Amino acid sequence: MSDTHSEAARAIAFVRTDMLPEQEPPATTIGFVGWLRKNLFSSVANSILTVIALLFIAYVMSGLLPWLFQSVWNAGSLNECREIMNATWGDTHGHACWGVVKERWLQLLYGFYPDHLYWRVNLAFVLTLVAMAPVLFSEQLPRKMLIVTALYPFVMPWLLWGGSIWGPIAAALGFVIGYYAYKILEPIAGSLVAIIAAVLLPVIWWFGLSGLITGALTDLMPIGIEAVQSRKFGGFMLAILLGIVAIGCSLPIGIVLALGRQSDLLLVKAICVGFIEFIRGVPLITLLFVASLLLNLFLPPGTNFDIILRVMIMMTLFAAAYMAEVIRGGLAALPKGQYEGADSLGLNYWQAQRLIIMPQALKISIPGIVSTFIGIFKDTTLVSIIGLFDVIGLSNAIRADTAWNGIYWELFAFIAFLFFIVCFSMSRYSMYLERKLQTGHN
Repeated sequence: MSDTHSEAARAIAFVRTDMLPEQEPPATTIGFVGWLRKNLFSSVANSILTVIALLFIAYVMSGLLPWLFQSVWNAGSLNECREIMNATWGDTHGHACWGVVKERWLQLLYGFYPDHLYWRVNLAFVLTLVAMAPVLFSEQLPRKMLIVTALYPFVMPWLLWGGSIWGPIAAALGFVIGYYAYKILEPIAGSLVAIIAAVLLPVIWWFGLSGLITGALTDLMPIGIEAVQSRKFGGFMLAILLGIVAIGCSLPIGIVLALGRQSDLLLVKAICVGFIEFIRGVPLITLLFVASLLLNLFLPPGTNFDIILRVMIMMTLFAAAYMAEVIRGGLAALPKGQYEGADSLGLNYWQAQRLIIMPQALKISIPGIVSTFIGIFKDTTLVSIIGLFDVIGLSNAIRADTAWNGIYWELFAFIAFLFFIVCFSMSRYSMYLERKLQTGHN
């Protein structure tokens, strides 16, 4: 009996010798049901909050969906809209009058821009997307597309304002002069002299010589397109224009200000700190009033300083001050070892900033940078206060028309939809860039 028991004991293995077949995970932990249990019904409190939120959403949508879809599109006035509502639903409440959007959507988009020149605005917008593509998606697109990016700042204004082609060419030539001045003088006279020459020579060209040469070339070869006055600019086109310029110019200026604020040179640091603190301490609307009203007082009599250009400058400076603080936060977040590593490699200041410091600082600052971009783009609506007919200013003008006097929600809903598309796209790209660069901590 004992021998039989011992043999049976030896036959029992402490480690399994055969594999069990794989089994499906429980149905309540995977798929849509699993997502619901994990995110919405993980506890009693979360379940109660989920039910309350769903009831609130259902209540809001029960009023919003009929207003959106039980609406009038073919009407020439608010009274006509109400007549159609009464005839169809027996009531004018709870129904949208989208006839105003159908009748005025071109004006809301293009302002008073000549309708036969809409193609120029559309082409400028397409070029904007093409010029941004190699910057936003540098790894997926060929570097040759950067040529479009380099030419865009000169082609876009020419398309929108028109006039002689020699003006944009002269403006681009100034940057070419500055580039070659630096390349020629840097090995001979040093970086400081080369930088000063690269700044002064283009300024002399732009403000001293280019006007005479451009005028002579225009008289000899009048090549150009129909000119459009700035007062005809308006609508969402104006918001896009101001946003592109402010966003595109504020980032490099903000980088320079952030570096200047950390400079060891007292004068440079004082100028940068004073500029940043002054701009951040003043509301944007005050700067816009300065651009609109007070700036002309400090200019020589008869000077024609375009109002849109003045607004662009003020909005760019405003955004640059906030951008400088965002980037300074990224620089402060870098460990000291990164600077010491750059020094150990024998890199000079600009090489260290370009190759090691600034890429990491910008990567850390991505959420703040994009948040500033979104904020400045939404702040373009403030220009309606100084008399520019952006999309908000045009909505006020449309409501002042006797045919549409009394309509509100439809216009503002359409405007909100336009801004949502742009701002949501910027936020999604920010999240994509963070995932791509792995800015999060694991």
